[in-house]
Amino acid sequence: MEKHYKKAFEKISEEKQARILDAGTAEFAAKGFPGANINRIAQQAGISIGAMYNYFGSKDDLFLTIIDRAHALLEGVINEVAQAEDDIFESIEKLLRAAQSYSKQYPELTQIYLDMTSEGLSHLSRQLSGQMETISSGFYRALIKKAAAAGQLDPAIDDRVASFCLDNLIMMLQYSYTSDYFKERMKIFIGPEAVLDDERIIREMMRFIRGAFAGHGRF
Repeated sequence: MEKHYKKAFEKISEEKQARILDAGTAEFAAKGFPGANINRIAQQAGISIGAMYNYFGSKDDLFLTIIDRAHALLEGVINEVAQAEDDIFESIEKLLRAAQSYSKQYPELTQIYLDMTSEGLSHLSRQLSGQMETISSGFYRALIKKAAAAGQLDPAIDDRVASFCLDNLIMMLQYSYTSDYFKERMKIFIGPEAVLDDERIIREMMRFIRGAFAGHGRF
């Protein structure tokens, strides 16, 4: 994976690296990419602006390094699910539960992921979508193809479209636990108690997914 930071960043302690990236994450989540101020990030991280530019060539590079951090978390979740070798529905349920947990544990990273779709980041959109989506897309398609070959799914299923739909469900679930707008949206659709009943959401999403993926009521 391409590194977006300078060699000087590798030489500082992991604690200092985390402090800088945490400060950047908080700033980008709160202000969005256009409104984020690298001077303010440096101040919050307790370093000089000169040191910041010694570690990163630009605000873009700092942002991309934070995205790489989020990407590593996503890759870790997918690898853990892949290694378990469960059936497709057990794997999907684990992914849904991971999305709930991730959104609550890393709300700022999820907010940044949501902001990545804005026009303010259009100059990075191709690079960002390529990084974040390639691994998940490949994993979902392999999971669906394997299940279809094993007779768990309708053999006529289009693995590309199905993986796209599955990713949209998981992505929207993440947003619904992070963004105030999407939290209110979830309450309108599910009810005001929605955010307090994680198990109901997982149970009913899995009911929907099983019906949609099996096809023709065969499974």
